[in-house]
Amino acid sequence: MADVVVIGAGPNGLVAANVLVDAGWSVEVLEAEPVPGGAVRSDRGVHPDYVSDLCSSFYPLGIASPVMRAMELERHGLRWRHAPAVVAHPLPDGRCALLERDAERTAANLDEFGKGDGEAWLRLYRRWELLGDDVLGALFSPFPPVRSGASLARKVRAAGGLRLLRFLLLPVRRLGEEEFAGQGGPLLLAGSALHADLFPESAASSAFGWVLAMLGQQYGWPVPEGGASELTGALVRRLESKGGTVRCGTRVTEVIVRDGRALGVATEAGEKVRASRAVLADVSAPALYGGLVGWEHLPARLRDDLRRFQWDFATFKVDWALSGPIPWSSADARRAGTLHLASGMNALTDFTAQISTRRVPSEPFALLGQMTTADPSRSPTGTESAWAYTHVPQTVEGDAGPDQITGAWDERERTAMAARVEALVERYAPGFGDRIVARRVLSPHTLQSHDANLVNGALNGGTSAIHQQLVFRPTPGTGRPETPVAGLYLASASAHPGGGVHGACGANAAQAALRAHGPLRRPLAALQRTLMRPRL
Repeated sequence: MADVVVIGAGPNGLVAANVLVDAGWSVEVLEAEPVPGGAVRSDRGVHPDYVSDLCSSFYPLGIASPVMRAMELERHGLRWRHAPAVVAHPLPDGRCALLERDAERTAANLDEFGKGDGEAWLRLYRRWELLGDDVLGALFSPFPPVRSGASLARKVRAAGGLRLLRFLLLPVRRLGEEEFAGQGGPLLLAGSALHADLFPESAASSAFGWVLAMLGQQYGWPVPEGGASELTGALVRRLESKGGTVRCGTRVTEVIVRDGRALGVATEAGEKVRASRAVLADVSAPALYGGLVGWEHLPARLRDDLRRFQWDFATFKVDWALSGPIPWSSADARRAGTLHLASGMNALTDFTAQISTRRVPSEPFALLGQMTTADPSRSPTGTESAWAYTHVPQTVEGDAGPDQITGAWDERERTAMAARVEALVERYAPGFGDRIVARRVLSPHTLQSHDANLVNGALNGGTSAIHQQLVFRPTPGTGRPETPVAGLYLASASAHPGGGVHGACGANAAQAALRAHGPLRRPLAALQRTLMRPRL
């Protein structure tokens, strides 16, 4: 019998397992898929000579996360690689906003879009240099972030107090209008914000865009040498070197609950795996509540709360094996690992508005990765392993484009949507289509089949909008990983702080389990569960 059973070997599950094994607990991780990693996996499924990442690819949160940095994964085989530039946003007129790893070079590029825009970017970066460490500490700590939050509050007061708070709550469109004369800087920030399911007009989208862009400015957006699976491999090797185990192909179907406490899990094969101290679930909140844990063990109000749970956007992705680098019209675009493709801020607003009205966007906003540019080991010399993804509605009620896509995502619809994405790339890189050697199309249904947590390709474990963050994540409560069942902890991106490969959701759940078994902690844990339990 292990001290703890972790359900799911995604990044959060593996980080949680590593935190617990470091504390001396015996840990068993059970993963439904044949290989570990969840959304952090790579393969050669597009072409045998090309490494392609199945879902996530670039990891600014991973390299910056205090949790993952403390694990020293480089000692377990992880090697980070960087493209010459971080992010590019090419425009139809041939100009290109470019986030360089050197802030002064980023500023010089943005000055070409508007007088003073370089200095505006440097002001944002100086603000990050003052606050960034505390922002990350507060973001990735268990909620409420007492230590980091207190330090951040002191610095916020010194840096302008309410004015700085207003800056963080601004819609990213408005931030761009207030700070920049041209469109280069605003597009770098807005494109970063739209990695989550946010409008340019969403409250606090400035905070999302600023954090992700400034992480790129400070750390870059690196990739694991050899593919995303190398990040997973380092986490598994570290865990196993300390005595933890990972069993793949072992699907958990039930959390066993007796007298209000989690005792272990049952698997699809009928095996019962006991846990003497805790069960940690790296699964979505809807999969845990009313799924792995029956409603008879949960407060009645939670069922209604879960009915209101909102997923983030669905995802459609295309992977390519290319015979050569993408022939961008802009030379700057050829240097970036990640590209944002949209004709301007209004196009970003139109894109998100069409999704919100449940229509497949007529003109996708695409995130594109040039993986060989970032890591030459991904494909033969002179070629490129690349991908692009865009978002579509969770429920499709119409197509704003000409193809009558219904959301069935059959072969006709997959082909039509892939053509729409490729036409977008071709617009900025004439001749792109001639370099396609092989492609793989991953529809929302396909992404979910590879990882059940990615419901229709929802990448963030639930919307990133403010109404489902902090104390509202995944439902109104305390914003903590404890659940109404003693000894059971939510360790997935459905928990605070949400999506991204940073490991904080798993680490927070592990720390909560450790606190519950520390000296004088059990009464506190019981009080926590009482406070979480919704009133009837």
